[in-house]
Amino acid sequence: MSGPTEHYDWGSISGDEPRERTRPERMPVPAHVSSDIGLLILRVVVGGIFAAHGAQKVFGLLGGLGPAGTAAALDGLGFTTFAGPLAWLLGVGELALGALLVLGLLTPFAAAGLLAVKLVAIVLSLGPGGVPAVPLFAADGPNSLELHLLLGAGAAALLFAGAGRIALDAGRTYQRRPLPWSVLCLVVAVGVALLVLFVLRT
Repeated sequence: MSGPTEHYDWGSISGDEPRERTRPERMPVPAHVSSDIGLLILRVVVGGIFAAHGAQKVFGLLGGLGPAGTAAALDGLGFTTFAGPLAWLLGVGELALGALLVLGLLTPFAAAGLLAVKLVAIVLSLGPGGVPAVPLFAADGPNSLELHLLLGAGAAALLFAGAGRIALDAGRTYQRRPLPWSVLCLVVAVGVALLVLFVLRT
């Protein structure tokens, strides 16, 4: 059984032909309050943990090492020349960028900076042949790789997903067109991590 037809008229030639099949227009994916709440929770937890780590490094709060202790730890990881400035940069960066994540302000840029921190931490946690030189799980010992992976994944997720609508970023260009900005920020994060690892680690 043939489908519906429509008439055509091309000068002296006319007739009937099957109606052209067209794909229905795809509707945009709707924004849901539930996803906004989920992103808010992710931002508060991930950003809050980073900010707390920054406060430990800058002010010595929550049992932290403070600037001098952080510099000594970085010196032991091979950052001999720039240990002091890096300690301050790391502490202030985690504190400020973590706070930006919590507020949902400049989210992809803040997430990129924090992702760079965790990329460096993950690389430094790997021994020869890429085998972790520290325990994988926190239950197996201190300074585990688990927390670096979780926080790095959280920062990467926010880099691509954005802050959601319950944020100060609501309506900004990089939230309305997230993919190009996300890719750019990812490239910047990887570039910063490589700079720290191969230029500042002397």
